[in-house]
Amino acid sequence: MLRIYHNPRCSKSRETLGLLTGRGLTPEVIEYLQTPPGVDELGAIIDMLGIEPRALMRRDEAEYTDLGLSDPSLGRDALLSAMVAHPRLIQRPIVVNDGRAAIGRPPEAVLAIL
Repeated sequence: MLRIYHNPRCSKSRETLGLLTGRGLTPEVIEYLQTPPGVDELGAIIDMLGIEPRALMRRDEAEYTDLGLSDPSLGRDALLSAMVAHPRLIQRPIVVNDGRAAIGRPPEAVLAIL
């Protein structure tokens, strides 16, 4: 199933969604700020991306600094929990398709998993 974790206020997210729909695809659109993924779901996405949790975090958000998330001693569970509790920290957009995932930065990066 094709799914996009989308923020309609983000230009890259809108471009990525447009790229998908322009190819005749109809992804399930999850506005993750309204409906954040759970810890298990987010962990699975990170595994599909093949990255560490911190690599999915938007480090320029105030929450990143305010919550002390730059602390290298914080483990996977703590970082996942922080992103679920504060979904603005999650990089966007994320497209998931048949057990693979890609971050749409640039939007064309998602083409590799279609």
